[in-house]
Amino acid sequence: MPAGELLTEAQRTRLDEAIRAAERHSRVEFSVFLGRAEGDPRAFATQLHNSLVAPARSILVLVDPTARALEIVTGGWVRRTLTDKEVELAALHMQQAFAEDDLVGGLVRGIHMLADHARPPQTLHARDA
Repeated sequence: MPAGELLTEAQRTRLDEAIRAAERHSRVEFSVFLGRAEGDPRAFATQLHNSLVAPARSILVLVDPTARALEIVTGGWVRRTLTDKEVELAALHMQQAFAEDDLVGGLVRGIHMLADHARPPQTLHARDA
């Protein structure tokens, strides 16, 4: 997560803890890019997502505060449980927090929402009943 001077150490720690909790909860890999996107933000986010170790099982959140851009890219495996509507809802909540000058709070809330929806449903097998 290239955050540079955009976040304090406490904010980086809070965001890192939210990412780790989301990964444990959903079994999906989360990455956050916070900084200036090179060129088109969507294309840049997709390029970053494709360079991840396991893009199919990953969610990348890109925030470019200068361009006021937010992009969320999900892998194929993730899309089996996480719908576009759920991604849009998480993005809306993030944008609302960003508008209130709460960058980290918006990211944390959005990551938690994405993790909740990306979590595969628990299945009950006949022998477990």
